[in-house]
Amino acid sequence: MPAPASLLYGIAIFFAGYTMKIQILGPGCPKCRLLEQHAREAVNELGIQAEFEKIEEVDDIMAFGVLMTPALAIDDEVKVVGRVLTKDQIKALLS
Repeated sequence: MPAPASLLYGIAIFFAGYTMKIQILGPGCPKCRLLEQHAREAVNELGIQAEFEKIEEVDDIMAFGVLMTPALAIDDEVKVVGRVLTKDQIKALLS
């Protein structure tokens, strides 16, 4: 049985030395911090190489087209706006 495409993609990225960029958009409120915590836990459990960036300035957040926080962006692409995902929901987005 052939390996799933997502597994092959993950292996290719691993060997290429790719580092995912995960951005947490929000003013630093408790929900923003919780979203970041869940994202860090998901990355650690998946063994993904990732750098985290907090985007807290309103103008920078709005440049993403985000009007509600917290928001989660992966590699500059907004994935979720206005809610805190669980660790498992983030793991599903990342894999």
